[in-house]
Amino acid sequence: MEISAPGRLEVRIAPADVGKRVSVRRLTQTGRPGEKFTDTVGVLTSWDNGVLMITQRDGRTVRIQESGLVAGKVVPAVPARRRGPAAGQAELAQVAARAWRPVESERLGQWELRAAGGFTRRANSVLPLGDPGLPLDAALLAVRRWYDERGLPTYVQTASGPDGVPEPLCAELERRGWTREVTAELWTGGLAPVADRAEGTGVVLSREADEAWLARYQRKGVSDVALRVLGRGSPRSSEVESGGGPSVWFATVPGAAGEAPAAIGRCVVDGRWAGFAAVEVDPARRRQGLATEVMAALARRALEEGASAAWLQVEESNTGARTLYDRLGFAPHHAYHHYRAPDGSGAGRP
Repeated sequence: MEISAPGRLEVRIAPADVGKRVSVRRLTQTGRPGEKFTDTVGVLTSWDNGVLMITQRDGRTVRIQESGLVAGKVVPAVPARRRGPAAGQAELAQVAARAWRPVESERLGQWELRAAGGFTRRANSVLPLGDPGLPLDAALLAVRRWYDERGLPTYVQTASGPDGVPEPLCAELERRGWTREVTAELWTGGLAPVADRAEGTGVVLSREADEAWLARYQRKGVSDVALRVLGRGSPRSSEVESGGGPSVWFATVPGAAGEAPAAIGRCVVDGRWAGFAAVEVDPARRRQGLATEVMAALARRALEEGASAAWLQVEESNTGARTLYDRLGFAPHHAYHHYRAPDGSGAGRP
């Protein structure tokens, strides 16, 4: 579609440009002296029934009537920012939790108790995002009983803010003899710059983690419970179609005939956020840009679903991954920790 008027630029965007970064000008008042216009820059995430949806850098979505367009064009990618999208720690903790959904959960005040047969600490730990509704000692006792009943070690996931200051709960747990087992970081960044870094050539996207994908996944002997956490063949696909639940995608770069894939990845789209995980590459194929191709392909799909911001989790010791994510424009947002109850025995990774 192209619209032109005397003294005005043309609208040089069309529904085929969905997923691209655009700049548009729209008329906000008509029929009055000194007509007013508003400019919007962001990712064109949809164009349906005469309505454009543009997601800006800060994650806000602007709804624009096609009839009000005065000018529009596709604009080049901007350099990746050194700080990710604005977000609070609590928001990101909840988004990350939805990306690793437990098989079973229960509320204790504003705490969430999560269990999934021991697959990942993230899905088998307490997420304390407020007041448990009990004195701390009583709350911790209730938590330990809950995990004991399920034959699982008791973990509490805490965090340190962007300024590096730990939550007060960290000190309270340490004072009671809890052990900090693992510390990792949650990084954030803009989603569009990730999509712009590569074409996603040779990457196959699927709603399911098939046998080939699992053959490259580092966790061996993945159980049915683990597959439910990952979202393989998950009812989440139907939930998404009905307007609820995150959207899960798996990426695969096929390997040679009869061999495991050259690279894989997983992405969970949840509102404005897209979370990357399980980005793994065949050791013999590293330094060929496959991880970037995987993330770019997943980022494009996430943009199509309306996301604009990205997050991921990385351990402090994983220098290779940290180098890649830094190059893609991600930066640390906050650290999170898993504390194990005294006399417990933990297993797995964050």
